[in-house]
Amino acid sequence: MEAIWLYQFRLIVIGDSTVGKSCLIRRFTEGRFTQVSDPTVGVDFFSRLVEIEPGKRIKLQIWDTAGQERFRSITRAYYRNSVGGLLLFDITNRRSFQNVHDWLEEARSHVQPHSIVFLLVGHKCDLEPQRQVTRQEAEKLAGAYGMRYVETSARDAINVEHAFTELTRDIFQLVRSGDITIQEGWEGVKSGFVPNMVHSSEEVTKSDRRCLC
Repeated sequence: MEAIWLYQFRLIVIGDSTVGKSCLIRRFTEGRFTQVSDPTVGVDFFSRLVEIEPGKRIKLQIWDTAGQERFRSITRAYYRNSVGGLLLFDITNRRSFQNVHDWLEEARSHVQPHSIVFLLVGHKCDLEPQRQVTRQEAEKLAGAYGMRYVETSARDAINVEHAFTELTRDIFQLVRSGDITIQEGWEGVKSGFVPNMVHSSEEVTKSDRRCLC
């Protein structure tokens, strides 16, 4: 029997090639790490349920995008239908950190009229001796763009669950407050099915109820 979920959120994972996007997603969705991973061609799709509060599950649709320039025209099409995103850079590759600004600008230019809640992720934190980007400067950049910052390692399973769960919680709070709403024709947020529960976006007043005796 398929698990029941309150909402479905579509997330996109972006960043330079070789920063470890596919490895991070597979660690989160499949619980495994692959040392050698083939480059993503275009976009790959993954999904997983996350329980953000007791009894409240969110279904995540996760789009793994290619970092190579030749695939960018394909990945741009997925921005508009995403509500959240993880923007990865490799802490041992300073150029991937310097390119964060370009990734954000590209996302924001293609997401209109919607917006994406981003989490900045410094990946491969298990390679501390090879670090080229300090935590302090990464946190400063994240703060300048209104993002949270977290460091992860797919190889050692460090903060992988935390990164996806915290982003999901942030989006859920915005949905609950009404800052993000379910809209027809937009795939970013969809309402799920929960028995005996009415979603805030679908509230029904008592006066509209009719007896079908």
